Amino acid sequence: MNRLNGKIAVITGAAQGMGESHARKFISEGAKVVIADILEEKGQALAEKLGENATFTKLDATNADNWESAITKAENTFGPVNILVNNAGISMSKSIEDMTEDDYRKIVDINQVSVFLGMKAVTPSMKKADGGSIVNISSMNGLVGGAIGYTDTKFAVRGMTKAAALSLADKGIRVNSVHPGVIETPMIAQADSKDTIQEFAKHIPNKRVAKPEEVSNLVLFLASDESSYSTGSEFVVDGGLTAQ
Repeated sequence: MNRLNGKIAVITGAAQGMGESHARKFISEGAKVVIADILEEKGQALAEKLGENATFTKLDATNADNWESAITKAENTFGPVNILVNNAGISMSKSIEDMTEDDYRKIVDINQVSVFLGMKAVTPSMKKADGGSIVNISSMNGLVGGAIGYTDTKFAVRGMTKAAALSLADKGIRVNSVHPGVIETPMIAQADSKDTIQEFAKHIPNKRVAKPEEVSNLVLFLASDESSYSTGSEFVVDGGLTAQ
């Protein structure tokens, strides 16, 4: 199928995990994809595997100048950007007593500030393209409570999505948030969160952790013209966790 035929996409955190899954799905549906990640070796290797419709750019998503460079590369390589997937993020399982100020600010910068910077940087390019779709990857913890820092920033992504959707609607730019539950990615294998995630997974109504591709299918829908009347909304893919 060619549900993204002719579309140009920038995906952050795309060198591995959910981001890699999104990139593979988009290219299979006809898009040209900029793999944007701080992991240079992995990102470059993935771009080479995916072929001529993929390119890699090193991106520190917390840096405004890096964002400007990434959008410029996308335009120079493929053309104006139609799709942005703000996927980059981190988790940290620490109590409010154990978390330092530096820990907290790191999470805010990567999970929250990067989303603002990405939306701001891509808007002029999407205006050149006569519109576009921004998909912000939040979390089920943008709907219900969870770890300090992570939950805070994922709620913020949900709020920014709604504010940006209202601000950009008259420019033909849609903005939606995706709220995954427990997904099989490198993030949940981190030493400081693996045990917590495994215990939590026992309470999923669907009785399993999701595959990244199951999130990618939803992201694809929001990136495509099929979701042309959806903006400022949250889309949940959590195996029923938030329905309890």
